[in-house]
Amino acid sequence: MRRRSVLGIMVILLNLCLASAGLCAEVSQGKCLKFDEGSMSITLEEYDTEFSQEHPYGRPTGITSVYNASKAQIGAPPKVGDILRIAYEVKGTERVAIKVMNVTRQDLMKK
Repeated sequence: MRRRSVLGIMVILLNLCLASAGLCAEVSQGKCLKFDEGSMSITLEEYDTEFSQEHPYGRPTGITSVYNASKAQIGAPPKVGDILRIAYEVKGTERVAIKVMNVTRQDLMKK
């Protein structure tokens, strides 16, 4: 009886660990260089995480990345020059956006 209880607890813990691993996503933030509404792709110049008064969203790194946003939840539509925060998963060689937050438009809404 005790052995079954321990085994049951271990199975539950294993399921919780596996479920939480599947919910992880990576996040990038940077300036929108291009938004193609036809293919729903976003080209982003990535920023680092060194925030300052001069660079409140981080400093440009010079790295550009393309994200497939065809199935993503998108808040305010991105425009060239907007600061975006994108939660994404890597599937093969493609970065598939899960959520796209337009930080620029969100800040404007607060004012």
